[in-house]
Amino acid sequence: MAGLARAADTPELLDAPAPRSDLEESLRDVARLNRLFGGAWLIRAQVARLLEGIPVDRRVTILDVGTGGADLPMALVRWARRSGRAIRILALDRSGEILAIARRLAAHYPEIRFVQGDGRCLPVKTEAVDLVLASLTVHHLEPDEAPSLLAELSRAARIGFAVNDLIRSRPAYWLVWLATRLWARSRMSRHDGPLSVLRAYTPAELLALARQAGVAGIRIIRYPWLFRLAAVGVKR
Repeated sequence: MAGLARAADTPELLDAPAPRSDLEESLRDVARLNRLFGGAWLIRAQVARLLEGIPVDRRVTILDVGTGGADLPMALVRWARRSGRAIRILALDRSGEILAIARRLAAHYPEIRFVQGDGRCLPVKTEAVDLVLASLTVHHLEPDEAPSLLAELSRAARIGFAVNDLIRSRPAYWLVWLATRLWARSRMSRHDGPLSVLRAYTPAELLALARQAGVAGIRIIRYPWLFRLAAVGVKR
């Protein structure tokens, strides 16, 4: 499946101004697809692994970069409540419109605080939070932008960070194309879903971007059955 070129400089509709109703419908689609295709499970598993050895009664602070509709922070809060773990999540997005939607969707999750900002210049001090997460975010950036995001994720994290994204491949493209036709309700999702695969990075490309960012010790984990990959850095 080699040779599938990355779609550079082709923005997704979700990255452009749009009516709030369209944005919300698209964000609900993302949440639904994350539930159906393992995105929520993946982030819970990675957080649990990164927090091994941390007492459950010690409050952990997590920064979620590019939070969108905050479906993954909400999934993490539900997991933490079941596990008896003290948790606080800072959900960051650069779009004020998207944050307004996320605040309303997460109204019953006081553990989540919302912050407007850019992942390439995080508004937190060095090692100010325990974990930093970025799910389905890196593919929105071009190769000259992504290293600054990766460097910031590493800088802000005290314990570790995890980047989750799609793997660019033909099987992933056709699966996402079909999934967005079957389970997505938004025209934006049907456009952006397959395009997200075309804009995604291969494991080798993501590792090269991390090296360019000066992020050492990063580990690439493939989840071929989910058509996803993760770049995980442990700092302790």
